[in-house]
Amino acid sequence: MRIERSRQLHERARAVMPGGNTRSSVFESPFPLYAASGSGAWLTDVDGNRFLDFTNNFTTLIHGHAFEPVNAAILRQLPFGASFGSPTELEIELAELLCERVSWFDHVRFTNTGSEAVMMAIRAARAFTGRPKIVKCEGAYHGNYDPVEVSFDPTPENWGSNRPSPVPYNSGTPASVLEQTVVVPFNDIAATKELLHEHAAEIACVLVDPMPARAGLVPAERAYLAFLREFTRANGMVLISDEVLNFRLSHGGAIGRFGIAADLCAFGKIIGGGLPIGAVAGKTEFMAVFDPSRGKPPVPQAGTFTANPLSMTAGIAAMRAMTPETFDRLNALGEAARQGLREAIRGAGVPGQVTGLGSLFQIKLNDRTLRSYRDQYPDAAERARLAKLVRMVRDKGVLISSTGLGALSTPMVQADIDRLVAIIGDACKEARA
Repeated sequence: MRIERSRQLHERARAVMPGGNTRSSVFESPFPLYAASGSGAWLTDVDGNRFLDFTNNFTTLIHGHAFEPVNAAILRQLPFGASFGSPTELEIELAELLCERVSWFDHVRFTNTGSEAVMMAIRAARAFTGRPKIVKCEGAYHGNYDPVEVSFDPTPENWGSNRPSPVPYNSGTPASVLEQTVVVPFNDIAATKELLHEHAAEIACVLVDPMPARAGLVPAERAYLAFLREFTRANGMVLISDEVLNFRLSHGGAIGRFGIAADLCAFGKIIGGGLPIGAVAGKTEFMAVFDPSRGKPPVPQAGTFTANPLSMTAGIAAMRAMTPETFDRLNALGEAARQGLREAIRGAGVPGQVTGLGSLFQIKLNDRTLRSYRDQYPDAAERARLAKLVRMVRDKGVLISSTGLGALSTPMVQADIDRLVAIIGDACKEARA
């Protein structure tokens, strides 16, 4: 594999960026491969190496690279302007599209990122309830916001024994942030119920990812989601579904796939057609805290590039193409990928399993029963094996994330899945040898 151009670019980057990096999620040692172009399911780097791309910018590119309807929509808008200090019809159109497809969305409010969407949903919950504390599941990632980064990546040395201990993610996180975040164990009704009862009078919201990637891409159990729905409703709390990554699970989003409606939803990624976007949606009574029509709202929200026409028109094109039939085809391909990968790993004779739903999969190099963050937590040896596998697969022409996560895109066909399965099977055999 040719790497010289990527090596040169990394040296340039080190002169102007800390560690040569401006996005921690793409950091690699000694240096990453720099992308040059993408087309459909394929990405080409600056040295001319070509890869079947299952990262899809961390699940964002549900139509793969350079999707023609999105490209055409952006080109139609560009001559008329990229951003304005005024609203546009395009934001109404995308909001209408989203409300039409998710039964419990009455109103939508756009942001620039998924992190912003989660932040604004939490602010809405606090304003609605008048309470300060939030609840999140141990090991779940909800973006770059101090309260939700608590216990994002705790270790056995600091996560506590009988109940999760709030653990800061960033150095310098104020102690007050830890005091305002209640951490509960994912899929454990009894322990979660105990903690919720203990803090009930102060809890504004419960934030749940229906299938948290950093907790092993293990789906929430229906009984657990049903318990959260019942408890929050009975105790005046707001239930927030974080679907920034998992909105791609079905035509009606992630939590709807489990037959449960939250009060608010924070989402993004696929709804922007590859451009920056985020959104908060939900029932009128909860979304009303953003309403400025009667003076200063309880939660003012602005943003220079929020609902910019390029993101809106790209999102409209991308989401119009995601019909129920398209979701069904892509999710069936995802199930074929998970089943094929399980068989390939088993055939290679290495411990491993594949988690996920819909168009998402994650390879775990263990054979433990997985229900929560702690179940899937890899020790140093397991992390080293996975890192080696990811590198070997990349060298064979397939990209998956450093955590073993993969996301399918609509240009993919069964032949691409067969290629993925064969290459990971071969890499597992080589790793075992």
